[in-house]
This record gives sequence, structure tokens and C-alpha cells, in this order.
Amino acid sequence: MLKNLSQSVQKGFTLIELMIVVAIIGILAAIAIPAYQDYVVRSQVTEGLSMAGAAKASVAEFYANRGQWPTNNDTAGIGTNTNIKGKYVTSINVAGGGITVTFGGDANSAISGATLGLTPGSSANGDVVWKCGRSNFASGAVGSGTSSATDGITSATLLNKYLPSSCRG
Repeated sequence: MLKNLSQSVQKGFTLIELMIVVAIIGILAAIAIPAYQDYVVRSQVTEGLSMAGAAKASVAEFYANRGQWPTNNDTAGIGTNTNIKGKYVTSINVAGGGITVTFGGDANSAISGATLGLTPGSSANGDVVWKCGRSNFASGAVGSGTSSATDGITSATLLNKYLPSSCRG
């Protein structure tokens, strides 16, 4: 009889142990999901900066050839602002050399309708330099006095945590 009792002992986890594991997983998920959401929004902002790369090259070329900033998309030699679209970007607009990226489309609600501005300037030796968002120009660089690029403070505010570190003030 003693032999039968020792064979009937079950092995495995108790209900309490399983509930503790589920609670720990829930706590970890509650911490990880907001951090992941911020990462997703930052990647969407990065798409806008990547798309603005072609406009930056066009503005810099126009300035190098003519010594002044282009007044709009047409003079910069790029498509109309509403024709330049991406999954998270609804338009890229050039005004006075400044480039304004407007987020929308499939963008996260945290940045939908917000803008990010790239302001041109020139260094001491005449090279084109860029100021992104709320950042400052590099030492010795002079900004464009005619640029109307926004710095990300619009009706839909683009928070610093969503900007690349080079665009933060």
C-alpha cells in the first residue's frame, strides 16, 4: 500500500504558481507596450525626414547655383506639396528655402496633423547647413531670414520624445 501512495504523487504547477506567472507577464506587457508605441511613432517621424532628403538636396543646389533660397516647391524643382506623399506623410512644402513636413495618412494619432520644419542656413564658408525642428544652428552658421519652416509647434504638437535627438531643442 505504501508503494501505491508514492506512485500517485502528481508533478506540475499549482494554480497559484500559474497565476503568479500570468501576473508577472501582465506587468511586463504593461511596461513594454507604451515604450513600443513611442518607438513606432519615432519611426514614422523618421520617414518624414527621409522623404525630406530629396527636397533638402534641391534647396541646397538651388542656393549653390543662385545664391538665394527657393520660394516654393516649383522653384526648388520638386513636385507640388500634395504630390509628395508617403504612408505617414501627407505633404512636403518648401517656402523660402525652409522645408515643412506634414504628418498624416496612416500616422499615429500622436503626430497626425503635426509638422516638422527643416530650416536652411549657411556656414561661414558658404555651405548649406540645416536646423531640424527645435534644435539650434551649429556655431557660426547663419539661418535663412526668409524661411517659413515651422519648428514642430503647430495645432498638433510634435513632442520632443518623438523627434530624433538632432531635432530636439
